[in-house]
Amino acid sequence: MRIHYLQHVSFEGLGSIEDWAKEQGHSIKATKFFEKFALPDLASFDLLVVLGGPMGVADVALHPWLAEEKALIKSAIDADKLVLGICLGAQLIAECLGAKVYANPQKEIGWFPIEKTGHFFFKSLPAAFDAFHWHGDTFDIPRQAVHLASSAACRNQAFLYKKRVLALQFHLEITAGGIQDLIANAKAELQKADFVQEEAALLEGAKQCEANNIALGKLLNWLGK
Repeated sequence: MRIHYLQHVSFEGLGSIEDWAKEQGHSIKATKFFEKFALPDLASFDLLVVLGGPMGVADVALHPWLAEEKALIKSAIDADKLVLGICLGAQLIAECLGAKVYANPQKEIGWFPIEKTGHFFFKSLPAAFDAFHWHGDTFDIPRQAVHLASSAACRNQAFLYKKRVLALQFHLEITAGGIQDLIANAKAELQKADFVQEEAALLEGAKQCEANNIALGKLLNWLGK
């Protein structure tokens, strides 16, 4: 399988998805919007991965490439490509499918439980498990999409569209190094709040990364089947 990923900032990369792709023998190419970039032709990839970032879906004036990115995501969905969106990527997918994206009532940063809705797609995951979060926005579930998961701080944590498009607000791909990169570049966001953990808790929770990475690999293997 040919994978193309869209990366918004240098400190939010593929994480465990890179290891999964290599283990499966998939090829990987990238568009990095913080460098000189070119968007791929639809015919050049089978799976489009849209990563996270600190910007919002409406920040087109600050980041003009967002308009081009949204057009690509919409075209990929319309062409029945496999698409995975994580955090900002999930929000971009939601907007491309006509759903509203807006500020969540509170920021959610840290390791917090995810509760499944019971849909078969998440059957390999425990009924409730801790996942890594770092977001302030959320989305409505698009029409024809299946709501997959919630958390105490954010009702809409994941959805599946036509069995080929998966949107995850949380970070199953995160590694210990990825957490350190986020802290190094966005530590100012760690302001005391009900759903914002301290740096020590973020790092301590990294022991859960491996189990979450394995779970994501299973979800990717099932996507589109």
